[in-house]
Amino acid sequence: MKSEKKTINRWLSFLVDGILSGLMLGVGGMVSLSSDNRYVGAFLFSLGLFCIVQFRYGLFTGKVGYIVNREPAYILEVLATLLANGVGTLISALLLRQTRFFTAAVTGMDVTIEERVTAVVEGKIHDNPLSIFILAVFCGMLMFTAVEANRACRAKGNFVGALFGVVMPVAVFIICGFNHCIADMFYYFFCGCPDVPAALLYFVLAILGNAAGGMLIPAMKKLSNMPLED
Repeated sequence: MKSEKKTINRWLSFLVDGILSGLMLGVGGMVSLSSDNRYVGAFLFSLGLFCIVQFRYGLFTGKVGYIVNREPAYILEVLATLLANGVGTLISALLLRQTRFFTAAVTGMDVTIEERVTAVVEGKIHDNPLSIFILAVFCGMLMFTAVEANRACRAKGNFVGALFGVVMPVAVFIICGFNHCIADMFYYFFCGCPDVPAALLYFVLAILGNAAGGMLIPAMKKLSNMPLED
């Protein structure tokens, strides 16, 4: 009985932490859309991931890379986190659509937030499949780098390094326009879910690309750390 309760609490924590991550990426997406300066917007977006790693919420793109070095059961945890992240982004998008910000003009720009996010989503889901996947792979690499850099720096008591380890990779993937499946879920829900068939293909490719990119670095490091045979 006690073991069953512990298991239930464990999975409940995965789901709750995953939803919290989705909510925080909604905040990051909103501030990025609200900024007329793409560099400032990219920097402020990183607040979402900083809160996620600081308070140890669960994010698919932060967890998926560790599949390489974990037991097969860990895959279920990652998939549960992905589902919960999607729920969190849906909640944040639905709530923010009800506010005055959704139809407000971006400060310093002749465009509303609704128009801006729609343009972002249309460009992403109607991209060609290979481009979608490749851009997601690079994002996955950066996300693994951010989470692992933060972990390594925190272990050494280097708070400044831990901060920049998160901020820089996230700002880079935003500026480059790489595909982050969870952030893009927020944008997609926020703009009203256009062209569902194209979006389904997009998110399958983005999820696979993020997973491949996240696992690429630890997989290659396992090879580079293999002892040489005499």
